[in-house]
Amino acid sequence: MEFLPEGILFQQADNKARLASVAALYEAMAEQRILEARAILCGENHDLTVDLGEVKGIIPREEAALGIAEGTTRDIAIISRVGRPVAFIITAMERTATGQVVATLSRRLAQQRCTREFLDKLEPGDILPARITHLENFGAFADIGCGVISLIPIDMISVSRIAHPADRFHPGQLIRAVVRTREGGRISLSHKELLGSWSENAGLFSPGQTVSGMVRSVEEYGIFVELTPNLAGLAEPKEGVRPGQQASVFIKSILPEKMKVKLIIIDSFDDPAPVIPLRYWISSGHLSRWQYSPPGCSRMVETVFSL
Repeated sequence: MEFLPEGILFQQADNKARLASVAALYEAMAEQRILEARAILCGENHDLTVDLGEVKGIIPREEAALGIAEGTTRDIAIISRVGRPVAFIITAMERTATGQVVATLSRRLAQQRCTREFLDKLEPGDILPARITHLENFGAFADIGCGVISLIPIDMISVSRIAHPADRFHPGQLIRAVVRTREGGRISLSHKELLGSWSENAGLFSPGQTVSGMVRSVEEYGIFVELTPNLAGLAEPKEGVRPGQQASVFIKSILPEKMKVKLIIIDSFDDPAPVIPLRYWISSGHLSRWQYSPPGCSRMVETVFSL
């Protein structure tokens, strides 16, 4: 797959071979192949210098991203690439009077091709790789190909509610996502459908077990403790428990017909939660419909993906 989040192609053997010699770079230019290399400098005019080994690579400011020339993309999209791999197409190679070969590169053309040949063909329900680029209170932004950015709204990150996307993601993290909507040329993503249904997650636990969880909210009637990103249980009220704490909880009962897990908090504490890799129950292909609710439950929670 040619159209990947930036940083993946950078590690691949074929990409490294294309950067290994001047002759290979000329061949890549003739083929208009998308390559990746590390941006090492952003100049005062916001041109990017890219490390191509014995060849000096330059991405002119207006070629650094879609929308820069039109003013719809801010220059922070250029500055923030320093030290990171960038996707590009070689548009010219010239030898200077001193004998150095300088390659002119375009990240914009790589993004344009990615959009035309890949992103524009995606439909709601299609699953794709993504890389988290930055986090805001309202959601997580992710690279879905050659540096093209899409948003995962915070309520689409997981079924278990979180206070901030940083509770689930970190910048640079590789994830899977699913196309939620297309509006014009803009793609919105979802993530929770890939983390398993209520039954799949509840099946990881049994009544009588004592397990660890994360306190997500404290209400008058009880305390919600997250057991997995797509499963939270309700514990009886207990004094001194605060959101963000870890908790050891006793599983009192699991009730599929009510889609509930009843818990008793044994202890809560402030140690940072261990980083546990996300478990994807679905990681590729296409979803037309996803049902979170267990069979026989009176409450229906589902996602229907449609154009």
